[in-house]
Formats: sequence, C-alpha cells, structure tokens
Amino acid sequence: MTPPVMQPVALVTGAGRRLGKKIAEFLAARGYRLALHANASLAGAEETAGRMLADGGDALAVSADLRDEQAIREMITRVNNHFGRIDALVNNAAIWDARPLEEVTPKDVREHFEINTLGTFLCCQHVGLVMAAQAEGGAIVNVGDWAVARPYGDHAAYFAAKGSIPTLTRTFAVELAARNPRVRVNAVLPGPVLLPEAMSADERRAVADATLLKREGTADELAAAVSFLLENAFITGVCLPVDGGRRLCASADA
Repeated sequence: MTPPVMQPVALVTGAGRRLGKKIAEFLAARGYRLALHANASLAGAEETAGRMLADGGDALAVSADLRDEQAIREMITRVNNHFGRIDALVNNAAIWDARPLEEVTPKDVREHFEINTLGTFLCCQHVGLVMAAQAEGGAIVNVGDWAVARPYGDHAAYFAAKGSIPTLTRTFAVELAARNPRVRVNAVLPGPVLLPEAMSADERRAVADATLLKREGTADELAAAVSFLLENAFITGVCLPVDGGRRLCASADA
C-alpha cells in the first residue's frame, strides 16, 4: 500500500497581522500545515491558527524575538518537533519606521538591521540547515522591497537593512544548495501592496498611478508569488519584483 503524501509544513514569520497573515492563509488553503510566528502580535497569530484548526487544518502559533538567536533556535526546534519537518520558510517579519534623516539614531539603524537583516539571516541559517538534513530539502522565500534600488525619503534605516535581502538570498541559495541541492532560496520584492490604512485617498491614487498597471497590488497576488517560488523546483537565487511595474516608472516624483 502506498503511504499517503504528507502535507508540507510552512513557517511564516510576522504572521500575526497584515501581509504575513495573508500569506499564511493562502498557503493553508493550498494544503500546507502552518507555523505562524509573531512577537508583539502573537494574539493575532493565535487567532488565525485557531481558525485553521477549526477548519480542519494543522496550525501552530509560535513566538520569538528575531533579535535573539536563542529564541529563534527554540522556536525552530518547537516547530520541527511539532510537525516532524519544515518544508517552507517565508521570512516576512520586518519593521518599517519613517523618520527624517536628521532624526535617525544609531539605535534606529541597529534595530532595523537586527530585525530586518539579522533576523532573516538567522531564520535562513537555522531553518535552512534543518531543510538540508531532510532528503526532500525545502524552500525559503524572503520578503524584500522593490524600492531598495530606488529608495524614497524618510526611511534611511529601513532601506539600509532591507537592501541586504537580495544579497542574503543569493548567498543562502549557494550555501544551502551546496549542502543539499533540493534546498532553494528566493525572494519577492513587493511594491504597493497593503498600503497603510492611514493613507488618504489622494495618496493611494498617486501610489497606484506610479505603477505601470495603475493600481495597488493585492495581498493574494503577493501570496501567489510566494507560493509559486515555494513550489517551482527549478528556481533558486531569484529576487522577483511583485510591483505592477513600479520599478520601471521613470518619473522622479512618482
């Protein structure tokens, strides 16, 4: 008798709200078992995991401060022990604080690097090594930002940290494939998706008009890109813009 195919396991960081929550829900609908990481928004991750369990899925809410390597190790061990494996990792957790350059402090820069860069690095490292030890390998998708190539104002600490994601992605694609060629690492570079709720209608329209497609992207469109990179077994080391063509718009004030 052929054994049943085991449902894959995905760990999504920053899954307590907004984009991370949407990605987790999208993957659950595709048959993944979910570990939903959150820190300050743990209650949101627990609520989402509870709904997934009530719907017949398999989900676990976990918490870790991504500035703390030991906390990350403990979280990964808990996820691996609960599900028996980790097939997918989506590094979505990040901070994004606006501040004029004159007001940016070393503390601001360190905090952005610790969460957006170091946290992503450590999750790639420790989950990647779990995947490398699995015969089936696994896949990682990091969430970057299209605008690291064309940064806008008042986010110097954020862009300095997020600018590391493409290089980090290519580095781990090389490192982990050398240990197990079935481990792949890619990134998505979102454009205007899930814009801040405080934005006015005029601001939202201006952002949409700055794309070639003249609209905002949806969370499902970004989640579908994440799912595509997780599931296509012949793509690695790629940073995929999901930005409606925003990166191609030449206007300096767009």
